Amino acid sequence: MSLLLYTHPICLRHDPGPGHPECPPRLAHVIDALNDAFPTLAWQSAPLATREQLARVHDPRLIAHILDAPVHGHRQIDPDTLMSEASAEAALRAAGAGIAAVDALLTGSARRAFCAVRPPGHHATADTAMGFCLFNSIAVAAAHALAAHGLTRVAIADFDVHHGNGTQDIFAGDARVQYLSSHQSPLYPGTGAASEHGVGNIHNAVLRPGADGAALRAVWAERLLPALDAFAPQLVLVSAGFDAHRLDPLAQLDVEAEDFGWLTKQLCALADRHAGGRLLSMLEGGYSLHALRACAVAHVAALVG
Repeated sequence: MSLLLYTHPICLRHDPGPGHPECPPRLAHVIDALNDAFPTLAWQSAPLATREQLARVHDPRLIAHILDAPVHGHRQIDPDTLMSEASAEAALRAAGAGIAAVDALLTGSARRAFCAVRPPGHHATADTAMGFCLFNSIAVAAAHALAAHGLTRVAIADFDVHHGNGTQDIFAGDARVQYLSSHQSPLYPGTGAASEHGVGNIHNAVLRPGADGAALRAVWAERLLPALDAFAPQLVLVSAGFDAHRLDPLAQLDVEAEDFGWLTKQLCALADRHAGGRLLSMLEGGYSLHALRACAVAHVAALVG
């Protein structure tokens, strides 16, 4: 099977509260759009990640803080990040989807996977939940590929409009994991300067407010994709945030769905060249419901193609 899709109903029950941009309809629109566009693709149920799997990248105190405190109604983690009664399980299923997808790709069950899950993850640091994120699912997946499958070169490409400060924080000192990000600046969380290099494994490309799809394509074609090609990853992971779209209410870029499709094709080509085609994508941001539908279809069409 060329592409596996992962999700779980509990991810629709994670509810940060009325008016919150990271709302359940985000995921519902993605799933509906993919079902309409790709009716023959198989959906897999996301399993639960274990505490041990989370602890590869997260402090046990953060894990306990998210999983063990009771939630009645809503529980506020920070000004932007809230939990409902279903949130802890949703976060475990989101991380578990990435782990299951890594296992499927590295045992030959599929060449590509897309995890349509929430909450998103790339802002969660080793010890702090923040920016709508509880656990860093893409980091958990990368650590699983290293620990359980013995890989030594895993790349994470992040095109969410917000810098994945959590992913960078977790892997900045680990040369086995390359992190590449294009993001708007100035914008939350205020990290991701081009001067941030980690141990030579961090590559950030800043886009100024108003930058369009041509600018997005240029920073990837001229800077980030060549760095990824030189790294020759054994597995490509993607933090697929679609909030750089021109309709997104939380940012000021001017990207179209077709630009995300183009970038996905480039990442797939690199995965084909170095990683036996193995590419795992996980949903991150994107807060225009109309744009999310179009972007998710363009992204998955490139994964299938």
